[in-house]
Amino acid sequence: MNTARALTRRSFLMGVAAIAPLTILLAGCSAEDDATSSGGTASAQNSTPSASSDNASARGNVLVAYYSAQGHTEAVAQTIADELGADTFEITPVEPYSDDDLDWTDDNSRVTLEHEDEGLRDAELTQVAPDGWDGYDTVLVGYPIWWGIAAWPIDNFISGNDWDGKTVIPFCTSTSSGLGKSGDLLAEAAGSGDWREGRRFSSSADESEVRDWVSSLNLA
Repeated sequence: MNTARALTRRSFLMGVAAIAPLTILLAGCSAEDDATSSGGTASAQNSTPSASSDNASARGNVLVAYYSAQGHTEAVAQTIADELGADTFEITPVEPYSDDDLDWTDDNSRVTLEHEDEGLRDAELTQVAPDGWDGYDTVLVGYPIWWGIAAWPIDNFISGNDWDGKTVIPFCTSTSSGLGKSGDLLAEAAGSGDWREGRRFSSSADESEVRDWVSSLNLA
């Protein structure tokens, strides 16, 4: 492996919490994502993709949409939704990421190949538009950070929906990387909507920190 490639891999390690499997002892990296323990299968596999309306969106038609690879982003998203009484929508790839897919140390793993070739990042989703999409005024969009940007399974959700007239607030999870330009890049891909400043949470964010941030948004 040459020096440039090694530096790229090191950047991924810092920005992708929990992408590596437990055997590599990097589950706390920054993949702030989906559901399985330390780099396993995306939690999206076992959840319904449609928006959950159990809370009846008590705070004015708010939706929390998120992609999570190892559960970290999902935990933050659920806290936000609970605090706002909002609906949730889990962004789910048709082909979820397995432990092997998320092994960034393997030159031939899915995530490595996709990182090196943007043309491979077109992850088909089980559902692009949440049920009742037109009725939501505010959408909070959550994702883990992969290689310094939003995890690309979220891309088709962003480009496949009409954001006109919606207030959009991004949030992400990672071990050490910040929000960076991820929110700006998603806003550019969306092409419309009132995109607000987002927030980064650690992959082990305390619920009180998340609730304090939600309160500061004045969405109630």
